[in-house]
Amino acid sequence: MSLRWQIAQWFELRWWKSYLSGKDKVQYYAWKKKYWNDLLAQIADVLPYKEAGSIADVGCGPAGIFITGPQTFNTNTKGLLKPPWGVWGRVIAADPLLDTYEKTLPFFDKKDFPYTTFLNQKLEDFQPSEKFDIVFCMNAINHVADIDLAYDRLVNATKDRGYVVVSIDAHNHSFFKKLFRLIPGDILHPHQYDLQEYCEFMTKRGCSISKTLLVKKEFFFSHYVVVGVLN
Repeated sequence: MSLRWQIAQWFELRWWKSYLSGKDKVQYYAWKKKYWNDLLAQIADVLPYKEAGSIADVGCGPAGIFITGPQTFNTNTKGLLKPPWGVWGRVIAADPLLDTYEKTLPFFDKKDFPYTTFLNQKLEDFQPSEKFDIVFCMNAINHVADIDLAYDRLVNATKDRGYVVVSIDAHNHSFFKKLFRLIPGDILHPHQYDLQEYCEFMTKRGCSISKTLLVKKEFFFSHYVVVGVLN
């Protein structure tokens, strides 16, 4: 799995370089903030993010949910998109490619987000000294090397009665799920599971599933957000 994870990380960086090529930095971050805010609004009935204190965005990438926090991208976007909550407490964003993103992607600069503490580390190594009110892992859990350990880290970093919010690409068909486990049909994602299996990763660690939101349905995969509450 280690080699497959390393290959997936290489392709992840390559994907970001290609995706951001030719885009305007200010316009892109404004669009991405709106995307995250719209998504959060769809789970607002079960996630009290307006009163959120401490936030962790694990597997954040260069434009994770941390960009919607109590900070300004730069003076050009000041006041453009205010976050839907008040002032967050502590914000931590972690990703094993953060330093590489900053060196190779002209879009990403940690100094643009002064209220966020960045950690260049794998999800499996995420062991903060504190626990968080909400732990986000958006579009990242099926990129990890050790998915069981990754879920352990997410739950262990969450306060009692806190929230674990994970977004995933879940298989729609058992045949292709098994096939993609045998061959690299989905090179960016070392892990191949369906929605029920992803939910079970959380429930067997003491989380109750409060919502599963279907964001986008396609043939092979559907994109979901799963919100769990740590009992």
